[in-house]
Amino acid sequence: MPSIASLTGQKTRTMLIDVARMLFAKWGKANTTMNDIANASNKGRRTLYTYFSNKDQIYLAVIEQELNILNEKLQKVAAMDIPPDKKLAEYIFTRLDAVKESITRNGSLKSDFFRDIYEVEKARRRFDIKEIKLLVGIFQEGKEKGYFNLHDAELSAQIFHYALRGIETPYVRDRVSEKMKYNKRFIINAFMHGILIPKQNRPHNDENE
Repeated sequence: MPSIASLTGQKTRTMLIDVARMLFAKWGKANTTMNDIANASNKGRRTLYTYFSNKDQIYLAVIEQELNILNEKLQKVAAMDIPPDKKLAEYIFTRLDAVKESITRNGSLKSDFFRDIYEVEKARRRFDIKEIKLLVGIFQEGKEKGYFNLHDAELSAQIFHYALRGIETPYVRDRVSEKMKYNKRFIINAFMHGILIPKQNRPHNDENE
């Protein structure tokens, strides 16, 4: 059982992250200083530096906190008692909408997210591992129940994971989100069935096939 001191320390750290997130969202990372965070938290510089050595470190903690929230939402989807194909469809849009909500609700943090992509990548590594594990579970369930035709659940999960990551930025920036919202069936088919028409169903045969 965690000690009182440990629980207090975790509570203080979480509070500092929350304060930093609000300041980053309001002013942006570049315009927020460690002094700003210390003053806004009413904890002082000594306490702040006890938990975080510099601004980059607390910025990564903010990103990790947002990713933990996303992971919790995806875990709930993965635990749903629904057919694997419906679960995967629910997973796609829960994930994309959650990423968009997380970034857009944080104001200036949105532009920092895209500008500081290298730092964000460092924070995402642990999340990526967790997500691929969730997807492996969904794919394996679908394979065992006869819903999915795949040879390697782990490889399929990795490919699916990076495909989802590939449309995050245009989705968040509203370049495709509105179209996707009204064409969910098309998106699901593209992800789960691909775009290739079986050879026997094509209107003509290609001589090069």
